[in-house]
Amino acid sequence: MIAHLRGRIFEKHPNRIVVDVNGIGYDVSVPLSTFYGLGEPGSEIALRIHTHVREDALLLYGFATPLEQQLFERLISVSGIGPKVALAVLSGIEPSDLIRAIERDDIARMTSIPGVGKKTAERIVLELKDRLPRAPIGPSAGSGSAAEPLVIKDDVVSALMNLGYHRPLAEKAAESAVKGTSGGDFEQTLKQALRELAR
Repeated sequence: MIAHLRGRIFEKHPNRIVVDVNGIGYDVSVPLSTFYGLGEPGSEIALRIHTHVREDALLLYGFATPLEQQLFERLISVSGIGPKVALAVLSGIEPSDLIRAIERDDIARMTSIPGVGKKTAERIVLELKDRLPRAPIGPSAGSGSAAEPLVIKDDVVSALMNLGYHRPLAEKAAESAVKGTSGGDFEQTLKQALRELAR
């Protein structure tokens, strides 16, 4: 089983990266919480890996922090939740916010995540409330690169659509987020857009 990868970013997309380790490219699915902190293609990267084995595939899921990996592994232990939904949950809410939502039985916050309905949210809260990892104090900040607002808006719309939002909703949230954030930072704008959609 692959548990850790260290190499260079070969390709980078929201929710998916290719890591070049000594000339071998590993296709790794990542939550947006990990994606926020990634450098540009060519930069060094080290990821904790969860290897998911299916009859027809061997899938790799990568995480920047132990907390993200622990939450992912607890989520896929919930009945009816597979890796795809677990990744969507971690992409739609910060790890520390997810822990708080579960602790407080905040079903409304959980159901604001694309792909999570009321029954799924209730199952997550019921099954994980007493099995939560401890959240670190203070958020981890990812550094982003500046770009033109229009380009950032398009990138944010694309990322939101990859997460399951419909284009009109994604465009509206991206537009509000671009106005609400200063400095032209993709990661911050995407976070803001997700906050807009969670309202």
